[in-house]
Amino acid sequence: MKVIITGASGMVGKGVLMECLQHPAITDVLSIGRRKLGLDHDKLIELVHRDFAEFASIADQLEDYDACYHCMGVSAANMDEKKYTVITMGYTLALATQLFAIKPNMVFIYVSGAGTDSTAQGRSMWARVKGETENELLQIGFRQAYMFRPGAIIPLNGIQASSKFYRNMIRYFKWLILATKWVAPHSVVNTTEIGLAMIHITQHGYVQNILRPKDILIAAKEAW
Repeated sequence: MKVIITGASGMVGKGVLMECLQHPAITDVLSIGRRKLGLDHDKLIELVHRDFAEFASIADQLEDYDACYHCMGVSAANMDEKKYTVITMGYTLALATQLFAIKPNMVFIYVSGAGTDSTAQGRSMWARVKGETENELLQIGFRQAYMFRPGAIIPLNGIQASSKFYRNMIRYFKWLILATKWVAPHSVVNTTEIGLAMIHITQHGYVQNILRPKDILIAAKEAW
């Protein structure tokens, strides 16, 4: 399979990228980002793209891919709703609509978050925006579109969280996350499991479009 990944410089995206580069079912990986990752791998092609509001200018480089793992995202902290909506929904839909025009039978996977508001009517700004983004993606018409809603995420293989807040949380409170996983094993996932789950459902699909931590864990176990 040939896959596209966005957000590979972030915690989730980097974890997904590492699993794709290692997995025998993946033959080619196109990473789209604003800067180079600095990685050298036979499977990896890096495409530097500055304007995520449009992808028509690079459409010819997006052909012949089987799936897109859209892991790009930003924290809503200290960001007004308009700017957050542009980045979270605007950039996502710009990519998705361009890919659908190129290859409508592509699998599109969007990394959302636990607590996302599918009604897009709640009080939480980020949850509303992500909920509306999910709804729009599901209406585009892809053969398969999946929304990943991980909760607490444990970064593995030396991966660091992009957010300073989350880095500090992992540094000082990883024991608490691990304790939560012990008490409620289906509430916490790691970066490897997210990547493996994406690969598996690209190959075999899943029974529902929205995947919560328990679903991600189930799909990850079947990836090999």
